[in-house]
Amino acid sequence: MSGAFVSTDRIRSLFTEAMSQMYRTEVPQYGTLIELVGEVNAEVLAKDQELSERLRRAGELERIDVERHGAIRLGTAEELYTIRRLFAVMGMRSVGYYDLSVAGVPVHSTCFRPIEEAALKVNPFRVFTSLLRLELIEDVELRAEAADILARRRIYTPRAIELIEQHENAGGLTEAEATEFVAEALETFRWHGEATVSAETYKRLHDAHRLIADVVSFKGPHINHLTPRTLDIDEVQRRMPERGITPKAVIEGPPRRNCDILLRQTSFKALEEPIAFTGAGGTASGTHTARFGEIEQRGVALTVKGRTLYDQLLASVRGEVQVGASGAKAGDYGAELAERFKALPDSWDELRREGLAFFHYSATPEGIAAKGRLPSDPEALIAKGYLRFDPVIYEDFLPVSAAGIFQSNLGTDQQQNYATRSNRDAFEEALGADVQDELALYAERQAASLDMAMEELGLSGPKLKTVA
Repeated sequence: MSGAFVSTDRIRSLFTEAMSQMYRTEVPQYGTLIELVGEVNAEVLAKDQELSERLRRAGELERIDVERHGAIRLGTAEELYTIRRLFAVMGMRSVGYYDLSVAGVPVHSTCFRPIEEAALKVNPFRVFTSLLRLELIEDVELRAEAADILARRRIYTPRAIELIEQHENAGGLTEAEATEFVAEALETFRWHGEATVSAETYKRLHDAHRLIADVVSFKGPHINHLTPRTLDIDEVQRRMPERGITPKAVIEGPPRRNCDILLRQTSFKALEEPIAFTGAGGTASGTHTARFGEIEQRGVALTVKGRTLYDQLLASVRGEVQVGASGAKAGDYGAELAERFKALPDSWDELRREGLAFFHYSATPEGIAAKGRLPSDPEALIAKGYLRFDPVIYEDFLPVSAAGIFQSNLGTDQQQNYATRSNRDAFEEALGADVQDELALYAERQAASLDMAMEELGLSGPKLKTVA
């Protein structure tokens, strides 16, 4: 029977396509955004042959159009526990812990994504998944009421649960079962315009924090955004108004660079959507703002050393230049960001030599041809063109950037800085599993690529001093 099972990569691809089609129908501006990103990407690739070749070597050229992520916000430990099992059916694991309380958002989060390099090349779809932290609601009565509302809801269909259990017990799903699973799982992410609370309760939740109202007030969590990957986020940001799309004031993350690092993100403002509230006198109408479209530009993953420098530089800018609620000082912020980040090298070789970023090593045709007549030192091999290095693309997220996107689409571009209130232990207890360390995964990929390249060159043993 096991031979009839489809791969988790296949199920993830089915889900990605179904999610994209659903969201384009629900949020038409997202379809417009996809078209704009496609145009810009084609222009960039036509102009930058070096980038095009690097993406081809990394197996990313074919996946540009599907390189996207979604985000979902959950309300209870039980919901988080089950979604871990749901994503496991698609070959997605929990990677990274993100404390968004650092920017005034009462959630902590993880990223569900494939972790093997081969699976990432097939389909790198990831879902940023947040869990509401009820303990951060200061009003004790409101906290108890929110907990009671959440305890009564069931966000997964009975059939979805059955198929998750079948996958766990049998070790896989057939094509027909996978298709049914995707349809059932999609119901968890679908928009529902009917609130499960009264207008008065919604207002109290909203006044405590807009995100609390979004998580607590509906029968399901609904996907709140999907994200295509662009190769020039500044150009997409510039062109968005030409398509009738209003972008947020600030691109989150690092500044524009020759050598992209980590992750840059922007979005269009969340939609104001009509909703119906419950009540003793029947239903009442109102509006809710939560769903939006986002764009991402991904760069190289940074090592512990590189990430420490990145965090220091970002914090220094945010500490001195605050963007206002309406986007005031956005220009000053961007200029200061670019200036401060000159302290982080902007060449692939410097980033590699200083141990600031992760790279994928591969033997060149010239190196393989010279096998048996090669120096054993990796640096000498690189200098002679026998060993190539390409940036390892960052597959994860940045807590301050994620919080900035959340804040913008909850009604303000104002930057906020708060003390951390991390609680990873509680998150992992709710998850029912340990969260994977993303930096360890990148280090393993880099080391494995170097070992394989050296083996192809007929060499073994030497290590690069900059591997971190």
